[in-house]
Amino acid sequence: MSADTDSTPEADRPGGTPLAGTLPGTLPEALRAELIAFRRDMHMHPELGNQEFRTTAAIKTRLERAGLAPRVLATGTGLICDIGTGDGARPVLALRADIDALPIPDTKTGCAYRSTVPDRAHACGHDAHTTVVLGAGLVLAELHREGTLPHPVRLIFQPAEEVLPGGAPDAIASGALDGVGRIIGVHCDPRVDAGRIGLRHGPITSACDRLEVSLDGPGGHTARPHLTTDLVAAAARVAVDVPALVARRVDARSGLSVTWGRIESGHTCNVIPQHAELSGTVRCLDLDAWRRAPDLVHAAIDEVASMYRAKTEITYVRGVPPVVNHPDVTELLRSAMTARRGAGSVEDTVQSLGGEDFSWYLEHVPGAMARLGVRVPGERAVRDLHQGDFDVDEGAITVGVELFTAAALLDAASR
Repeated sequence: MSADTDSTPEADRPGGTPLAGTLPGTLPEALRAELIAFRRDMHMHPELGNQEFRTTAAIKTRLERAGLAPRVLATGTGLICDIGTGDGARPVLALRADIDALPIPDTKTGCAYRSTVPDRAHACGHDAHTTVVLGAGLVLAELHREGTLPHPVRLIFQPAEEVLPGGAPDAIASGALDGVGRIIGVHCDPRVDAGRIGLRHGPITSACDRLEVSLDGPGGHTARPHLTTDLVAAAARVAVDVPALVARRVDARSGLSVTWGRIESGHTCNVIPQHAELSGTVRCLDLDAWRRAPDLVHAAIDEVASMYRAKTEITYVRGVPPVVNHPDVTELLRSAMTARRGAGSVEDTVQSLGGEDFSWYLEHVPGAMARLGVRVPGERAVRDLHQGDFDVDEGAITVGVELFTAAALLDAASR
């Protein structure tokens, strides 16, 4: 979509439906414009996981201008910022954003803020996530100065969400959850209209692990495959048979899925190669099945490869468990969105096979993630994440900021 397109949700347009509820902390127009500019600048300068130095500096500078004291994480990128010191007796509500980009080209045309970095793009909406938490932090800081923020809040700007097992464990090790009682986050959803959010009790994402397989044999002539290890055939059978074997060894409702993204072997047509490689992901809807997955996958690969006398080397990289939304925190988000936009602004959503390292925080404290609608209302094109032409309806920034500010105020009222 063009930078010149008016993509503001109806509730924010002149003459649109007024915001529901009377909670303080609505987004001033000047700040709204500043946040859109911030998001576009971040979109133009994407940085990969653990390399987000420019992004970290920009966030830090803006928070310091607001009189806050952000602290850069020990990893050198990402930061934590507290609003309200708290007395130790009241647990902090944490708002989390991820700040890294993806190693893919930005293919948007006619867009004034497309990426200026070759083969780098914010194609998952992390620029929007970051801007929403920044904006909420600025609004909440103003309420704190006015003495109307009744509960301490922590902003977590986390690096390296796209790098398994994610940057969340490093953030936690840096104290991101110290004193935190609940944590909330959002993830852009191009299938949900801007002005709306999707919610779900229980699992909302899936586990995601990385799998690398090397197959080796003596090689030989394609005229005599019976005298050697037919490594290309072995690799092909691993690619086809292993996903089916694994799927048949767990309850189908667990959604355990092996999917390959790369297979390589050989250099010429009449030589059986000595080496082949496959790489892919293992995804799972169920937490218990995810814990069993490494053993199941190893056994299936060895079983298939042994039929061809291929030697195996398997690298199974644990990624992230499913994000399992706590019902109480999910209802906090529902109440917050209803207070701002009315009950019709919340829709039910399904569990995704995508992975999110927000799940690591939920191993320690209750929390919930909402799907933030970023589709232009009325648009019929089918868009998805992790594509070079991905973009967001920037009216979603206002929605996200007000969702978080309302959640912070309602969370205080519920304690």
